[in-house]
Amino acid sequence: MQDLIVTLIQTELFWEDIRANLAMFDEKLNSISEKTDIIILPEMFTTGFTMNVKEIAEPMNGLAVSWIVAKAKQKRAHILGSVMIKEDKKYFNRLIWTKPTGEIVTYDKKHLFRMSGEHKVFSPGIKHLTIDVNGWKLRTFICYDLRFPIWCRNVANQYDVAVYIANWPAKRAQHWKLLLPARAVENQCYVIGVNRVGADGNGHDYSGDSCIIVPTGEILFQKVNDACIHTTKLSYDRIKAFRETFAAWQDADNDIVKFPR
Repeated sequence: MQDLIVTLIQTELFWEDIRANLAMFDEKLNSISEKTDIIILPEMFTTGFTMNVKEIAEPMNGLAVSWIVAKAKQKRAHILGSVMIKEDKKYFNRLIWTKPTGEIVTYDKKHLFRMSGEHKVFSPGIKHLTIDVNGWKLRTFICYDLRFPIWCRNVANQYDVAVYIANWPAKRAQHWKLLLPARAVENQCYVIGVNRVGADGNGHDYSGDSCIIVPTGEILFQKVNDACIHTTKLSYDRIKAFRETFAAWQDADNDIVKFPR
């Protein structure tokens, strides 16, 4: 199977300013000259991590989704990132995955960050999203999902790459850097984490630490503090060989184990 080329964009975000963020990402995407299969943007890439849904959230035919569809067609690449969506009188922290054809698939954040009150504002997702790109299987997660290994479990190698997009504050960066390699090792998959940098409108600082991790837990790439655009090739032969020589996945618990009390 051919290599998968992925591009990560780690950047500051304009607080609650959809147009400014779209203009900024327009410039960043236009600067990508090399071939890439997938371009990954952070969580809430058009607004920052705000709970101001009544003023900021958009419908699925709003500016953000229209922009990402147009850019996927222009770049002839898959593009993903999450935005605040209003739908059926509910609000969702929704990951928009747009294919080069302009087709959209979505993932609604399952675990809502109660320490910021996200669970009081948004409705949780109820299902996974797994996408096939050139034979590779990728599964998406958003920020706080990272802390919940059962939700992230890779049963019988259902996916090859776990993608986590985030607004993960610097004060808990140690957890981010600990849990991402753990998910790679326990699920025998590549893990990609894309976070933002800078400060948001609530005064929270972000150190980025966007990274790419192989199934053994080795870090292929990690960037701290500075904005960056990084493109990497992932080798399917590498993940296949590891799963064959160290087939721990065959002994995994396929169902949630219930222990007697």
